[in-house]
Amino acid sequence: MNFFNNISETIGNTPMVKLNKIVNDLPCPVYAKYETFNPGNSVKDRIGIKMVLDAERNGLLKPGGTIIEGTSGNTGLGLALAGIARGYKCIFVTSDKQSSEKIDVLKAYGAKVVVCPTNVEPEDPKSYYSVSKRMSEEVENSWYVNQYDNPSNSLAHYESTGQEIWDQTEGRVTHFVVGVGTGGTISGVGRFLKEKNPDVKIWGVDAYGSVLKKYHETKIFDKNEIYPYDTEGIGEDMLPKNVDFELIDGFTKVTDKDAAIFCRKLLKDEGMFLGNSAGAAIKGVLQLREKFNENDIVVVLFHDHGSRYLKKIYNDDWMKAKGYL
Repeated sequence: MNFFNNISETIGNTPMVKLNKIVNDLPCPVYAKYETFNPGNSVKDRIGIKMVLDAERNGLLKPGGTIIEGTSGNTGLGLALAGIARGYKCIFVTSDKQSSEKIDVLKAYGAKVVVCPTNVEPEDPKSYYSVSKRMSEEVENSWYVNQYDNPSNSLAHYESTGQEIWDQTEGRVTHFVVGVGTGGTISGVGRFLKEKNPDVKIWGVDAYGSVLKKYHETKIFDKNEIYPYDTEGIGEDMLPKNVDFELIDGFTKVTDKDAAIFCRKLLKDEGMFLGNSAGAAIKGVLQLREKFNENDIVVVLFHDHGSRYLKKIYNDDWMKAKGYL
């Protein structure tokens, strides 16, 4: 019989899909690393199980324990999957910016969800960073994941995603483009690919309202760069330890409007029903056109599924209210 012992064993080995119409104007082929094929429908499934298994090995997560994390939704789903497979309770703290679909799915997985305000600094006691850390100190037999600084985050991508991309392109990948939030994906994949070929270019896609691009270019943490934005899953108002800026060749920023419009364009042109950050990622690729030539092989990673954004970017009323339609 050919089977998996539990749902967590199905994580990874996602397909690579060639993009067609949407990249017609580029001089080279572009391939999407399509992470919605993971059981929780996002790339964060990879880090969920990796962080849980490593915490068990290191004695941080004990039988009957509770997993606590601040999450925009997808990491919570990855951790919830791992929790179900391994027998843990979950408490997730998120911001009120996140789609209601993400929160509903977390609850459906059996997690307790605490919603905090978005427009506060990370150090504010009301921020989802602060609340999740405080809850981990108050809840007995709990483990605070801290995906932003947890080395297992980037290690998951070094051990799996990077290897898969290298193998699927037969070592021909020349550029890797991905949205950046916690930094685990870009840093893990980037380290693997550059160890294989130091000439591979690693490009991050950032949001307006985030500090990452300016910090990479100037090494200045500029709080004036921070303001509210709509795009979910990318950008930060702090500097996660998992972002290895030395591995990254450059950043491009994408507006909220473009991220939303290009999500819809991916669906219309390619039949790809994807989340907010995918629109930003493909627009980022198009903005980098001058960096590519006909001999290049570009890989862009698409993080999550469009079903989590039905009330936002796939809702005409929401799009019109934002001025995006």
